Amino acid sequence: MARALDKPSDNIMEMLKRNVRGAYTIWYRDIVRFKRDRVRMFSSLGMPIVYLFVFGSGLSPAMREMGGGNIDFKQFMFPGVLTMTVLFTSVFSAVSIVWDREFGFLKEVMVAPVSRVAVALGKVAGGSTVSLFQGLIVLLLAPVLGVNLSISQIVSLIGLMVMLAVMMTSLGILIAARQKSMEGFHMMMNFVLLPMFFLSGAFFPLRGVPVWMYLLSKLDPVTYGVDPLRQVSLQALVPPDLMHTVSLNPVTYNVMMMASFSVLFLIPAVWLFGRQE
Repeated sequence: MARALDKPSDNIMEMLKRNVRGAYTIWYRDIVRFKRDRVRMFSSLGMPIVYLFVFGSGLSPAMREMGGGNIDFKQFMFPGVLTMTVLFTSVFSAVSIVWDREFGFLKEVMVAPVSRVAVALGKVAGGSTVSLFQGLIVLLLAPVLGVNLSISQIVSLIGLMVMLAVMMTSLGILIAARQKSMEGFHMMMNFVLLPMFFLSGAFFPLRGVPVWMYLLSKLDPVTYGVDPLRQVSLQALVPPDLMHTVSLNPVTYNVMMMASFSVLFLIPAVWLFGRQE
């Protein structure tokens, strides 16, 4: 009698363990693919270096008064480039969903005795982890730019990068869940990502911009990723009374907005992923 009563709970525990193993397997697959692609791992430094040392050096003379003259424009750009790395890696990690659909692997995953929600969450975890690794590689450029970070700053930046990566990976999965071709996915990504990135204030301060641009930036989720990364990165370079010239919102507010956007993207992403045919 007692053993019969225990059966439902045993089944629930077994199902939970199976789903956790399934999510872990999807996560681990993405990590292994990233580790084996050494070219991808180190070529991620190419674009940040171009932006920081070519674009940044070219505009530094025109931006010399930024932050009260306490920071170089390349230092101002550094959090934006960090955001760019996490942003594009996060969203484009979802391209594997379209790739797996075209080659039939996704169909095999969908017929496995694992919840589709677990598969979707595993993809979010995998994409976020890979994005964090890429962000950490770019973070190594900080001393070269004169951005000296303390241990507490590094820990805070890692936490913020994780939040940004989860938010943008969820957006990538939301878009990829219904895409049937690689070409369609890349077209949609360019249509969505580039405006989001340039409206976020990654490469220029959003103080004094036209009203329409400022309003659009408030609706842009990437804005709430760039702003706290910039505040944490530059807190030792910009005096507190001048931080408002290079920032928009308190860090706590930015974190709350990133969490809200993550939920807003993640719920429909998981739902659409669960409706895969």
